[in-house]
Parts: sequence; C-alpha cells; structure tokens
Amino acid sequence: MRQPAHGGNLAWAAALAGCPPSAILDFSASISPLGPPKSAIAAIESQLGHLKHYPDPDYCELRLALSHFHQLPPEWILPGNGSAELLSLAGRELAQLAATVLTTPAFGDYYRALTAYHAKVLEFSLSLVMSDLSMVFDKRQNTLTNMPISYGGKKSPYVPLEHAYAHRIGPTKDKGLLLNNPHNPTGALFSREAILPYLKEFALVVVDEAFMDFLPPEEEQSLIQVVQEYPNLVILRSLTKFYSLPGLRLGYAIAHPDRLRCWQSWRDPWPVNTLAAAAAVAVLQDKEFQEQTWAWLPPARNQLFDGLASKPGLQPLRGAANFLLVESQQSSLELQQKLLKHHQIFIRDCLSFPELGDRYFRIAVRSLSDNQRLLEAISLSLVTSH
Repeated sequence: MRQPAHGGNLAWAAALAGCPPSAILDFSASISPLGPPKSAIAAIESQLGHLKHYPDPDYCELRLALSHFHQLPPEWILPGNGSAELLSLAGRELAQLAATVLTTPAFGDYYRALTAYHAKVLEFSLSLVMSDLSMVFDKRQNTLTNMPISYGGKKSPYVPLEHAYAHRIGPTKDKGLLLNNPHNPTGALFSREAILPYLKEFALVVVDEAFMDFLPPEEEQSLIQVVQEYPNLVILRSLTKFYSLPGLRLGYAIAHPDRLRCWQSWRDPWPVNTLAAAAAVAVLQDKEFQEQTWAWLPPARNQLFDGLASKPGLQPLRGAANFLLVESQQSSLELQQKLLKHHQIFIRDCLSFPELGDRYFRIAVRSLSDNQRLLEAISLSLVTSH
C-alpha cells in the first residue's frame, strides 16, 4: 500500500500498525474531535427516506442556508463535492491565464488541480522560522522573512504581506494568484488588508479558506465580506473540517454569479448528495456547536504547542488553525512509524511538501486527553531513538 499523500488514510496506517482502523488515534487529518454534531446526525437520519430521489440540482435549500449564514445572495454561492471538486474547477480557469502564483509550501491538491489543465505555476516560498514571529517579503531574496509580532490577548497571529510578487514576475494582470488562509501547512494567518491589494493586481485571485471557520467571527480574516466588490475573487470554503464531516464531502465556492454559472456547466449535475446537503443546512444553524469549537481550540492548541516545545529536538510553529507544523531534528517518517507500531497513533509526515521533506510533521489539535496521549508517546519514541 502506497504512502498517503493526504492525512486521514486510516487503512494505510492500520496496515502498518497491525491493528484495525478503529484502533488508530488519528492526528494526521485536521478534523475537529468534537463532531459530528448531533444536529448533523439528526438531519441525515431524517433524509434516509429520500434516498430514492435525486437531489435538487440547484440545491436551493442549501444555497439559501449558506446565503443566510454569510449574508450574501444565493446566486453567489455554489455547493460542491468537497472543496476539492471546486478547486478543480478553479484550476481549470486559472490554467487559461498566463501563469498562476503559488505561495509554498502549498497544499498538494493545488498542484493536482493546476497540472491537470497544464497551468504554468510560479512559486514563492514562505519562511518557516515562524516561532513567535510573522513574515514580510524580502525583495532581495524573493522569500518571506521574519519580523517580530505580538501575540497578546486573544488576537490571532496573522502574516502581513507586501506587494512583492511583481518584483519577480513582472506584470500580474494576465496571471492568477492561489493561496490559502490560514495557510496549510504552517497555520499562518494572512490579514484581510494584506490580501486586498492583490485583488487589483491579478486577473483572478482564488483564496482557499478551508480552515477560516476555526477562528471566531471577531478574529477571522475572511474575504467573504468584500467578494461582491471584486468579480475576479473566488473564495473556497469547507464544511467538513470544522464540523467533522469529511466522509460526506461538502464544500462551497463564493464568487460572482457569472463565474459560478460557467463552473456549473463544466461539472456533473448532482455533485452533492442528499445526506450531505441536509447535514450542511443543519450545522450552519448549530450555534451551540460553533461556540463550543471556538472555546475548545485555543487552550487545546496551546497545550499541544507547549508540550511539543518542551521536547528536545522539536520546534512547533505557532498558527491560527486546528493543526501545528513541527520541525524535527530526527526523521519524521521514522517517528511516524514508531508512533503507529508502538502506540497506534497516526501523525502526518510532510513528504508531500517538497520544501519540508523528512524533517517536519503536522499534527491535528485534538482533545486535551488525546493531546496528552500523543505527547507521552512522542516522549517515549524520542527516548528510544537515542
């Protein structure tokens, strides 16, 4: 069985650990440990009798629920079979431009979506030395380097960007920009104000906000509130990570209706199944679960960060999402295999990120007890490596 390119491949992990998939404690996929919400399960059960019918191809109820949630007209929203399907549609459109700029290390599916349509890709690297620092662009090195930033109070760290790409690639009016916010795999959060200037510089800007909902409304840096001002802006969102529903495959795009109508013409007629649509409508109204998640994440993430930072040879990077990127002085693949074989714990190696390789791993933030189990297992694994 081949090495997984994504987290969450429990079949692969269980085969290596020699146990059933249900015995694996999964830190490799950045999914909330609090769900699925009871509201989602109830909605799914209520729709079982409707499985004999096709879904509404226009997804009117789902789009209306999303429009109320984001205070946008329904025609500005297109549900999809996970944000991965919508990323493929974005890749098809980006490939029609002269080139697409990526900030690296980048989520592997970006390359899949772009290369599938033979898009030209221009890469710019983030600095990875982020502990208690944020990043600005160094025009001399064509990389993002560090400047001190305060993490006081409940304010989340974010990364201020400068108008930098044009210094390397020349005119941008014929090019696209694809980035995610918060950034995967570093967890860095770009400020809304930092991204806005690029909307005037690039032909098309696609912002993947798959992890943005883990920030409470007063801290998030989403561009949804300005999307109606910029016809060249596309925002991709996911409902599966925050609500623990990756098996349902549900995401949505927010963009100008003309663009979404074009995307609709490119794809299959029923990308979202009946159960997923019903669950989405329910969880969007589940304020209790949303508040519970925002209350859980900061202390659990701090516990995990502090525990990792205390381990010799490990340096976690601060971030705003529900995962941490960790630099390791020993092989992350070796650590991954030790944790699986001896503790049935699955962490995400970063071999699929060429810039990171075997000296970084990424772990999801889970419950306090799960986090503690991981920290104890890592301590034992580090001891046995010496």
